[in-house]
Amino acid sequence: MIIYNELAEKIKSRELEPHTLLPSEHELCDYYQTSRETIRKALHLLAQNGYIQKLRGKGSIVLERSKLDFPVSGLISFKELAEKMTEESRTIVNELSCIKPDQYIRQQLQLSGHDPVWKVVRTREIAGEKVILDKDFLNGKIVPSLTEAICENSIFAFLEQELKLQISFAKKEIVVEEPAAEDKALLDLEGFHNIVIIKNYIYLDDARLFQYTESRHRPDKFRFVDFARRNNLSP
Repeated sequence: MIIYNELAEKIKSRELEPHTLLPSEHELCDYYQTSRETIRKALHLLAQNGYIQKLRGKGSIVLERSKLDFPVSGLISFKELAEKMTEESRTIVNELSCIKPDQYIRQQLQLSGHDPVWKVVRTREIAGEKVILDKDFLNGKIVPSLTEAICENSIFAFLEQELKLQISFAKKEIVVEEPAAEDKALLDLEGFHNIVIIKNYIYLDDARLFQYTESRHRPDKFRFVDFARRNNLSP
């Protein structure tokens, strides 16, 4: 574990650069004055946790760690995600308004009439770069009030801790599209011609749909992760 932690820190600090090869097992044995079996166990842990990829006949290559891990099946707020990051992050509230929803938003929130809807547009800045644009629409009958301070912090925390609502599950849709004018204005796109959009339909524990979100990501700064197990369907 000492060897694993030391190498992991060197990768995270970029002392060991992405796309370069680690020293050979023999070199690592000499450096750490330990057995090849111990080195192999440390390398196995590094591979398991996404720090390196073992290449047969070549050694171990350092993987890029700058992308953010977003759970596919999980339901997590940006604040909760940011607390796990090593990079500094902040949320910029671009818009907070109570609107009369158009037909598209009414359809997404399954509203029958012109019930009020909160519209929240937030830019997520990570390591000084604006890489995520979140557009949230919340049913005003379920969420009667919002403030800029709440939106800067965590809407989920406000709903659960202050309004005592139980957020239960979400349906997600992932698409890739060309950036809209708003994306170009509010994100540091760095010449990228596509963005990844995660559409979230978020429900309470009584199965009421209360929030529709479009989370719009610069493609080089995200990856979706999940754990999947194959079930044996053989009789």
